Amino acid sequence: MEVRHTTNPTDVKQYDTERLRQEFLIENLYKADEINMVYTHYDRMVVGGAYPVKETLTLEAGDTLKTEYFLERREIGFLSIGGPAVITVDGEAHELNKLDVLYVGKGKKDVKLASKDSSNPAKLYFCSALAHAEYPTRMMTMEEANPVHLGAQETSNERVIYKYIHADGIQSCQLMLGVTSLQRGSIWNTMPAHLHDRRMEAYLYFDMEEDTRIFHMMGEPSQTRHLVVANEQAIISPPWSIHSGVGTSNYTFCWSMAGENYTFTDMDVVQASEMK
Repeated sequence: MEVRHTTNPTDVKQYDTERLRQEFLIENLYKADEINMVYTHYDRMVVGGAYPVKETLTLEAGDTLKTEYFLERREIGFLSIGGPAVITVDGEAHELNKLDVLYVGKGKKDVKLASKDSSNPAKLYFCSALAHAEYPTRMMTMEEANPVHLGAQETSNERVIYKYIHADGIQSCQLMLGVTSLQRGSIWNTMPAHLHDRRMEAYLYFDMEEDTRIFHMMGEPSQTRHLVVANEQAIISPPWSIHSGVGTSNYTFCWSMAGENYTFTDMDVVQASEMK
């Protein structure tokens, strides 16, 4: 598990492209029959990817968490972005199709990840946050996530938002997770931009063509920067940073949050005229 520490927005003003990518971009989440994780000190979220092709993978704490098992003091949300997956939680199996989500609460000891069919292997993206109480394991399909249609073709941001783990969906301690899918011909997400100083956010961009790239906007509103992101790469977005993006084609991304507030609408909008 890679560990990344927090950064100071004043210092980030001096970062070059390489340093920005080292701090905020997660490039290699998926390797066959491996679980790869990044522990960020922003609200102590763990961002990870699992690619069980032929092997069944076990979610383990390792030395980083200093706990007996991964979910001893944590909760986790899994999003399926590949072939059918089987997640077994303390002996109970859950089958996920693409864009299904499984929430697993604090206290579950044995979590195993596998593909239902090795010829069409599963890919799982997950985010884990600290938890102070136990909530039940629950799965939600894409159809059950009450899709919300927003934006317009005229502003290049026609999109569908699927909310899975939040106050009115799957209950959790502090983790929130959902998916936004941009329609064909739309390329902008989260514009006008916003920030929420009370919680951090992580993004995974996926369902992109090999040559498609996202220009992910970050930084303080008066000191914006960008990261060029390829398919199935993730972003760590600090509480002090805006998070917005534009692609060379349409795409889908998973957003997840952890921190102070458990209110999806807790955000401070930054108009384009205020950004530099």
